[in-house]
Amino acid sequence: MDMTSIWTAFAPELILVGAGLVGVLLGAMLRKNFDAVSYRFGALAMFAAAIMAGVHFEGGVAFDGLIRTTSFGNYAKIISFVLAGAALLMAEGFMRRHGTQRFEFALLSIFAALGMGVILSAANIMTLYMGIETLSLSSYVLAAFHRDNARSAEAGLKYFVLGALASGLLLYGGSLVYGFTGSTDYVEIARVAGEGNMAMGLSFGMVLMITGLAFKVSAAPMHVWTPDVYEGAPTPVVALFASAPKMAGMVMFATVLFVAFGSIIDQWQLILAIIAAASMTVGAFGALAQDNIKRLLAYSSIANIGYGLVAVTVGAQLGGSPLLLFMTLYVIASLGLFAGVLAMRRSGGMVEDINELSGLNQTHPALTLAMTLLIVSIAGLPPLAGFWAKLEIIRAAQEGGFLWLNIILVLSSTIAAAYYLRIINVMWFKEPREPFEPIDLSVKLVVGLCAIATIVLLVFIGRLDAITDIAAAGLIS
Repeated sequence: MDMTSIWTAFAPELILVGAGLVGVLLGAMLRKNFDAVSYRFGALAMFAAAIMAGVHFEGGVAFDGLIRTTSFGNYAKIISFVLAGAALLMAEGFMRRHGTQRFEFALLSIFAALGMGVILSAANIMTLYMGIETLSLSSYVLAAFHRDNARSAEAGLKYFVLGALASGLLLYGGSLVYGFTGSTDYVEIARVAGEGNMAMGLSFGMVLMITGLAFKVSAAPMHVWTPDVYEGAPTPVVALFASAPKMAGMVMFATVLFVAFGSIIDQWQLILAIIAAASMTVGAFGALAQDNIKRLLAYSSIANIGYGLVAVTVGAQLGGSPLLLFMTLYVIASLGLFAGVLAMRRSGGMVEDINELSGLNQTHPALTLAMTLLIVSIAGLPPLAGFWAKLEIIRAAQEGGFLWLNIILVLSSTIAAAYYLRIINVMWFKEPREPFEPIDLSVKLVVGLCAIATIVLLVFIGRLDAITDIAAAGLIS
């Protein structure tokens, strides 16, 4: 076994494995003394993993081809690990106030990040499934981390039950694909499927895998868990769910389709286009009736996953770079918005109704400006960077011949603008309410840095586009 190739291909994950095991040992030895430190320890491990993903950006092959990293996956790792680390840092104050500041939270976040890294490195259905379950099992526990809170326990239970169903579909689909191709390796599956003898069982297996993966990224109609989990889970957990795993999951979804089933793109293109259209429509209309800001952002995430799936639908050549560009800007803005939600604390408890933001510009002007920038970016309104990312997806879909999908995208974006502008209207033009309690420094930093990022990335949007082009080229080279 060549240790050099393993380190080149799997360095970020090895760092996270080491940090997780060391964290378990320190937690067992130090117990409560490790609780506060564990959050910074976990964030440091994730930032280190992101750096190693950048150092080995071109990727490599390890474990007899079970792991095959590319610049496409490593780009997603960098974004995912950085955002996961930021989400962990701003969770500390929230957990301390709620009496649940335990080191297990940080360790679960580390293992969730490990799962993200594995799915982005997977070149085999078996590796993919191991990574998905590592991420999923950690996520189920995180969602129910406030075990004495009925909403949190309900969120964890719903997520677990529906997640187990989706995992079963994915596993059954993978077994069918193996049965009809004789391999679980992505490249070998593509070779056998591309020979022209497309068996019905292989088609069923592919559809079941797509169904299972669609659940993992909360695409319609497999989205039903998302609003309830977003509303019930602790807000720092939702901030994590809405950012890092979304980036990793979408890039993983694209990798499976582009590599394993890229030779039969005509067999899955229409299926994915329908899922994308359903996600955009459900997300846009579902959010209109929401007063709870976490549920509104849950439906917003469903719609934005639909936009990303439009890029996946058109294939690797046209959609790879637009997917990375769009998802980067979306997950940064999403993390920033949930940092803003974490700031919504009054009279000793969290408030989540959108009307609680009334007159925020008079009580917290800096927070209002930051959230406004993030909302404009996530809505895809000009001139911020989110608009240009969505425009790239429209261009790719147009070149791919999906005019009808572009029409749905534009219409759903127009509808979505109504609920985004509603939040801005409440913050800027309604009568102010009692100010929020003092905001944690880490929360201020995250929401501020995310807002600044939307401006910086607008200025350097051409450079970011070039970087995503290079990253996407690693998948199709």
